[in-house]
Amino acid sequence: QVQLVESGGGLVQPGGSLRLSCAASESFASINAAGWYRQAPGKQRELVARIFSGGRTNYADSVKGRFTISRDNAKNTVYLQMNSLKAEDTAIYYCYVFTSYMYWGQGTQVTVSS
Repeated sequence: QVQLVESGGGLVQPGGSLRLSCAASESFASINAAGWYRQAPGKQRELVARIFSGGRTNYADSVKGRFTISRDNAKNTVYLQMNSLKAEDTAIYYCYVFTSYMYWGQGTQVTVSS
């Protein structure tokens, strides 16, 4: 059982930045992939970004060029740097890791509003 603890959400103005963190209770050596989904009110959960064990990354088209996913294996932590935030980025952001199973964080609220 992998435990995930998220942090870094909050309220930010349009054009601002936030960095989300997701700390895992297990070494990243056993994790095949990690990433972030988000869910806005009334919408389905969507993949935002993911990073694989070899370092390859994928991004949703809506965040390419604005968001960057990274990880620190020494800290068993994955990050999502979010720049140039827009109102449509408002959602609950969930981190996940995939070993043989999918494990989810508790979610952190990101609100982009003036």
